[in-house]
Amino acid sequence: MGAVAANMTLEYTEENTGAAGQRSAAIEELFEPVSLGSLRVPNRFAMAPMTREFSPDGTVTHDVAGYYARRAAAGVGLLITEGVYVSEDSGPSTRVPRLFGEPQLAAWKRLVDAVHAEGGLIAPQLWHLGAERGDHPSFNPQLPTLSPSGLSSSGKARGRAATVAELERIRDDFARAALAAKDAGFDAVELHGAHGYLLDQFLWEGTNRREDQYGGSLEARTRFPAEVAAAVRDAVGPELPVIFRFSQWKSGDYSARIATTPAELEALLGTLAKAGVSAFHASTRRHWEPAFPEVEGPEGRLGLAGWAKKVTGLPSIAVGSVGLDDAFQVAFQSGGRAETIGLGPVLEQLGRGEFDLIALGRVLLSDPAWVEKVREGRHAEILPFRAEDRETLS
Repeated sequence: MGAVAANMTLEYTEENTGAAGQRSAAIEELFEPVSLGSLRVPNRFAMAPMTREFSPDGTVTHDVAGYYARRAAAGVGLLITEGVYVSEDSGPSTRVPRLFGEPQLAAWKRLVDAVHAEGGLIAPQLWHLGAERGDHPSFNPQLPTLSPSGLSSSGKARGRAATVAELERIRDDFARAALAAKDAGFDAVELHGAHGYLLDQFLWEGTNRREDQYGGSLEARTRFPAEVAAAVRDAVGPELPVIFRFSQWKSGDYSARIATTPAELEALLGTLAKAGVSAFHASTRRHWEPAFPEVEGPEGRLGLAGWAKKVTGLPSIAVGSVGLDDAFQVAFQSGGRAETIGLGPVLEQLGRGEFDLIALGRVLLSDPAWVEKVREGRHAEILPFRAEDRETLS
């Protein structure tokens, strides 16, 4: 399948594909099973983690369980939860769920059971915000805000640099949360190493100014995230998939890069793979954009997930504005009427083998049945994303 220009609509019609069966072949590939390590996912769709803050005192409610179960019932292959705190000093909000505490863990077990009852698979995203916790958190304000160097992603002083002993404790908190997730029945775990949060603060030289073994070279900056990944792997055993979410951009700097070349990306992700990571979730703002456009030839078209898969040989998850940009559409012709959803670039990248799963974010906030409607060809019934849907659990 050829490249799609940014201002073009990719159409599957009798004229450019032949028979109707050929028209559906690309879509059918999205509904083929795929493996993430030992986990067999029934199709190529994942739900991206999205912070909802509907969990008072860090405990997921019956409504939150229903929110995830509805998406499992509608055919999302793998649900990745909103970010989940791993420790008492992970973040600022009392309404973000936690993976510690007896009532919190019991509630998670009920949620996982509800998802499994609908035939779904689910992984928690293990989260520590580091400096992005802020200086005045609502949750445990008496505890210090810790990060590699006491710097936010915008370069401002915030909190303080963690000692080596404190980093060891945080590493163990991640491992303890991962084991709790396994005990609750989760099918995989994801480490949040993206968007300028704690693990990413180590990877990026803009927030990591340490002069000990955890700072300086790319190898040194990767050491702590790799230690966390190794501790998580040891805690959950060899079978449970461990996904690592990473990004180039930070919440305070969309131009930031943790790797400026494919070789640097290979060194960084290779270290994490050796530590026990099973798959990489490459978070980008727009999944179709080339990660390294300066690279010549066909490789220059690869997105970040494509490069992650190429340099590690491990499964990758792509994400970033799926279904949200009208400039990228795939048209389905039915009775002379065209119905569109934003899957053109997804199908092109899938055809190139760039990713194993494509994660859906905001479109699933507005329409829990998005995947089911695509599978059944009910494209005209798909509900568009609305900003107000961020405030509800549809």
